[in-house]
Amino acid sequence: MNRRSTLTLTIGLLSLALATALPRAGFAQSNNTLIGTWKLNLAKTKESPGPPPRSQTLVYQAEAQGLRVTVDTVDAQGNASKASFALFFDGKSYPVTGLPDWDASTYKQVNVSTTESTRTKGGKEVQTATRVVSADGKTLTITATGVDANGRQINDVDVYDKQ
Repeated sequence: MNRRSTLTLTIGLLSLALATALPRAGFAQSNNTLIGTWKLNLAKTKESPGPPPRSQTLVYQAEAQGLRVTVDTVDAQGNASKASFALFFDGKSYPVTGLPDWDASTYKQVNVSTTESTRTKGGKEVQTATRVVSADGKTLTITATGVDANGRQINDVDVYDKQ
């Protein structure tokens, strides 16, 4: 192999390596602000109609090209529930199980700290939500509007502290 062929092959391989690494680097940078455990801060949370749950913990973990979130909740009446679902920021709808208000959701990355989602039930849009991680990475605020499983209008601002 001559020097020119070797140089061309080397540049080609480096380009391929860079092209495959960039999407992962972009994913890690844009979504790692959510990764971790978040506990609901009841003093800062405002849910309409209320009352908010007694407690709620969100755990975000990296999974494939997205995130897996596990939601542990004790509702206002003291009933415990658990939900787990994937968040992929590709604009496609993915199923959600364990939550009464919606059964599928679509996510879009707005910037490093903000995501938007559309929540559907039976194929019909029921809620929109925005997740924002604070600049210091210590607070997650999820603002949701729409209707709940009973058809009541909701306007929730849930604030979580990173653990």
